[in-house]
Amino acid sequence: MGHELRWGLIGASTIAHEWMIDAIRAQPGNAVAAVLSGDRARGEAYAAKHGIAKSCTSLDALLADPGIDAVYISTINELHATQAIAAANAGKHVLCEKPLAMTLDDAHAIVDACRRAGVVLGTNHHLRNAATHLALRQLVRDGAIGRPLYARVFHAVHLPEHLQGWRIAQPSAGAGVILDITVHDVDTLRFILDAEPVEAVAMTPPPSLASEGVDDGVMAVLRFDNDVLVQLHDAFTVAYAGTGIEIHGTAGSLIGRDVMTQRPVGEVIVRDATGERTVPVVHHNLYERSLARFNAAVMSRGVEQPAATGEDGVRSLAAALAVRQAVRSGERTRVQAGL
Repeated sequence: MGHELRWGLIGASTIAHEWMIDAIRAQPGNAVAAVLSGDRARGEAYAAKHGIAKSCTSLDALLADPGIDAVYISTINELHATQAIAAANAGKHVLCEKPLAMTLDDAHAIVDACRRAGVVLGTNHHLRNAATHLALRQLVRDGAIGRPLYARVFHAVHLPEHLQGWRIAQPSAGAGVILDITVHDVDTLRFILDAEPVEAVAMTPPPSLASEGVDDGVMAVLRFDNDVLVQLHDAFTVAYAGTGIEIHGTAGSLIGRDVMTQRPVGEVIVRDATGERTVPVVHHNLYERSLARFNAAVMSRGVEQPAATGEDGVRSLAAALAVRQAVRSGERTRVQAGL
């Protein structure tokens, strides 16, 4: 039996349109009750298109609505902290898009506000919900490749024109590939390896799509606390590379092809002394699993946890910020999550 959870959307966003509204409605007892947009006409059109009863232009008005139990925040990155803290103070459960915030201080403030209010906080790192990544995590845990030594993530894509906007032009809003893609890679590796990044080195090329001062590509190397070395290649400017992840260990390798995506696709391959084999994977909607885990956390009053917690959001943000600092300084940079 489902738990009644009525959602307010903070942000009339593309990701809510394409994925999250349907994922919310797929949960028993869940409904989308309202949407917030600073543009009244956009908000009303969005609400009409998606059959949402209420459209707001005021955050205070949305949070004052007793008919809303939880909020999903998908606004530009610089607004996450203010909106999430206000929602917590209003007693609403919070599911926030990544990155959780722009700074570690703000991310910690979100976690603290939700803890004080006794509400559930989740960071919507969707990739850890993929069947492929769940399989990779289990294979590592089962010792399928022995002790992990190295990993590679290739997540260089072409950012669709309709998503470019502030992501390539507004540093103050959290633009750039590091807070958009690298933060996902780090969270996925933290999940699969069950380990934490401790230091980073990184370089970026001159921007070719983004405005001056905004990184639209990066290569980075991170060391994790289990001594696994990780190489990342992220970009907004590569159309045909495909995505994937590799984990190489003392007894074999894991290959995930076409797995760094919102879509429930891709395959997992094991290579070892016996040869190469494909691991059976039953795909599912990543966002529906995220919402199911969030519902379970609400229903259990904190006994269960969201797929990615607020603390996960802090740790993955800390690693992304270390990558960005390593780019700027040209030096090896410590990851300091402060948890």
